[in-house]
Amino acid sequence: MSRHNFFYFAREGAYNMFNHGFMSFAAIGVTVACLLIMGTFTLVAVNANAMLEDMEQKNQVLAFVDENLTEEEARALADDLEAVDNVAGVTFISREEAMENFQSKYPEEELYQDLTPEIFRHRYAIDLVDIGKMSATKAKLEQVPGIGEGNVNAYEDEAAGFITIRNVAGVVCIALISVLLLVSVFIIANTIKLTTFDRRDEIAIMKMVGATNGFIRWPFVYEGFLLGLFSAVIGFFLQWGLYEMVARSVDANDTIRLIHIVPFNDMWLYVAAIFLGVGMLIGVGGSLSAIRKFLQV
Repeated sequence: MSRHNFFYFAREGAYNMFNHGFMSFAAIGVTVACLLIMGTFTLVAVNANAMLEDMEQKNQVLAFVDENLTEEEARALADDLEAVDNVAGVTFISREEAMENFQSKYPEEELYQDLTPEIFRHRYAIDLVDIGKMSATKAKLEQVPGIGEGNVNAYEDEAAGFITIRNVAGVVCIALISVLLLVSVFIIANTIKLTTFDRRDEIAIMKMVGATNGFIRWPFVYEGFLLGLFSAVIGFFLQWGLYEMVARSVDANDTIRLIHIVPFNDMWLYVAAIFLGVGMLIGVGGSLSAIRKFLQV
């Protein structure tokens, strides 16, 4: 494609887009809405996955040793616990260490400062490889001699909740992307069909005098490209603003402040690339779908 043709096609595409102002506005609006919905569910899935990874790195399961075992016997359980599937590592905590940790949490409570180690139990802090297998791992840990049933504390409900959020967000995101892509392509295709319908006689004449399909098609491709580009840029900045607003609301709310929101600055480049790619795919795909029928003269 020559430089002259490039500017001609781009000028014609821009003229067609602005000449059908209302339909172009509708196409951009629908595409922006689709991008925002897709982006929102994708970001929810990203944050749920990040929280799960954080739990896998920081969350520990506590296994309490039978109180009748001596410290030496309790320490000897380390190898058996490490041999359990899905266990990344174990840390022994003696009665004395458990007492000191407890007292350090309540330094102002004088009653707690007079406690003796005997009222505490030896325990193990156990790191897991996959938090999704927490329930199964807990059951296996309770089968280790010296631990016993009911002596393992695990945050199963919290882990299951985050896994459910991640899985649901992922499925909904894929389903919405599929449906909304089709809707957006349909809207943009109809917008460009109006342009081609107005110019159908001109297209027929150009075909009769020998104009190639490519020469006729390119202005409409540029029109779809511009519609997708405008939609992507507008959608990206709206998504950025909405995400930051929600993040500030979460940080300001004491009840949900423990939820860690991934900073948008850490992923804006990926979001921008996805929005641009999807937006231009919708625009160009819609234009190619619309012009195909009119080229068969």
